[in-house]
Amino acid sequence: KERKETIKALPSGDTDIIIGTHGLLSKDIHFHKLGLLVIDEEHRFGVRQKEKIKELKSGVDVVTLTATPIPRTLSMALSDIRDLSVIETPPEDRLAVKTIVSVFNESLIKEAVKRELERNGQVFFVHNRIIDIYGLADYLTRLMPSIKIAVAHGQMPERELEKVMLAFYDRAIDILLSTAIIGSGLDVPTANTIIIDRADTMGLADLY
Repeated sequence: KERKETIKALPSGDTDIIIGTHGLLSKDIHFHKLGLLVIDEEHRFGVRQKEKIKELKSGVDVVTLTATPIPRTLSMALSDIRDLSVIETPPEDRLAVKTIVSVFNESLIKEAVKRELERNGQVFFVHNRIIDIYGLADYLTRLMPSIKIAVAHGQMPERELEKVMLAFYDRAIDILLSTAIIGSGLDVPTANTIIIDRADTMGLADLY
């Protein structure tokens, strides 16, 4: 009902700004006088959606926001077909992120975890394969016996997953071993170290 009312208000001009998912590209959506289109996270849109956006763009100003420019957008920007602005100023008090790329290294993992725990922090350990995630949990437990480790992935019963996440928020867990589901907007201020296993198997957007 709310959706219908919102869509009905668009052609009449009663709505100045509409914020929505790619559902705004549906055929049943009509605008009164569309002047500006802001696309957030462009890399998450498919080819069909991009074609629809192209239709909307005729005579419309478009601002595209993304942490990972898709090759076509990047190419157009570097060719001066599109303007590119880069935000390089970090938020206040934000420290620079240190990134280390390495082969699987026990000593490096232990050192990274030790440093984080010494400053009363927590660790995300991303392993994007459910099939052997519990085997990795056993391995990490043997590697660091005193560390509290829990597993989280999308195929867990909802209540069990919620229980694990709340325990992590409450700092009852030192390392959260999970799939890429943590990329869906979880904010744990005390977790300042992330270890990504087999980063080569993940997409650029996921890594960002």
